[in-house]
Amino acid sequence: MIQIKQISVEELKQKMDSKESFRLIDVREEGEYQTAHIEGSILIPLSQFGQRATLELKPDEELIIHCHHGGRSQRACEYLAGQGFKNMANLSGGIDAWSIKVDPKVPRY
Repeated sequence: MIQIKQISVEELKQKMDSKESFRLIDVREEGEYQTAHIEGSILIPLSQFGQRATLELKPDEELIIHCHHGGRSQRACEYLAGQGFKNMANLSGGIDAWSIKVDPKVPRY
């Protein structure tokens, strides 16, 4: 099994506040994204991930992948690792943890 780096919502907030360069990828479905999303995130639903990820993402850029709780984003990270991507992390707890611990204005669902 592939070991995927995990990042906490607090660590993500620090990266955002310090203006670090990375791409935040949301792998939930369109309706979920419309309900609530983290500002600056890019939607690539897990259902389309295999077709789009290697076309739209660069293997050398830092990627932080998230979903609602962390399961789908973990699968997306494992897929990327299998494609040779090395610099990615799964957001522990997903957008649900983000709305609880960082930004309560993001709706929980």
